Amino acid sequence: MTTHRPFHHGNLRAVLLDQAERTLREGGVDALSLRELARKAGVSHGAPRSHFVDRQALLDALAERGFDRLADEVEAAIVADVADYKERLRAIATSYVRFAVTDAALLDLMFTAKNGDAPEGLRAASQRLFAAVGDLIDRGIEAGELGHHDAHRLPMLFAAIMQGIASLVGSRRVSPQDGDSLIDDAVSLLVHTQGPGDVGRSRPGEGPRRLAD
Repeated sequence: MTTHRPFHHGNLRAVLLDQAERTLREGGVDALSLRELARKAGVSHGAPRSHFVDRQALLDALAERGFDRLADEVEAAIVADVADYKERLRAIATSYVRFAVTDAALLDLMFTAKNGDAPEGLRAASQRLFAAVGDLIDRGIEAGELGHHDAHRLPMLFAAIMQGIASLVGSRRVSPQDGDSLIDDAVSLLVHTQGPGDVGRSRPGEGPRRLAD
């Protein structure tokens, strides 16, 4: 007797995205297909198309979801009841590195998908993340916590440093504990930098500046 798979069940869109994230984490972007997701979700092979018109729509939805999740973590760190600016910056850095290590393939997809003719929802989600990070960095510059960097380049520098740390941890060239120490060192360096070319220099009357406090 033939058993017909249901066309819908529950919140199918969320089920498919959850399964797609697991597949992406385990097998990379090439392992993703609407037909295979339908099979794993236990629905008919045409059911996913009621939510994603094609594979690219699925990838865009995954990228948007990733940006929203990372933006949620960044915004939570910004509004946390922490007075020290360095601790706020460190919380954001830790969230980014943890995300990049756990979901490296998703992060790659996010930054690939946001380029070109991205859907409005994806553009809005990415802009929300960049705006949150940029706002905290702007506050740091205005308050004198950060050196006189180019305000447009500093968020990219921050992301590049955190991505580098995540790459070292993800490839197991350093341990997660050493990764935490590198985050501390990087944040201390950024917060205490006086300006381009002044990394590690002392202010008048100060002794040699260390990388980390």
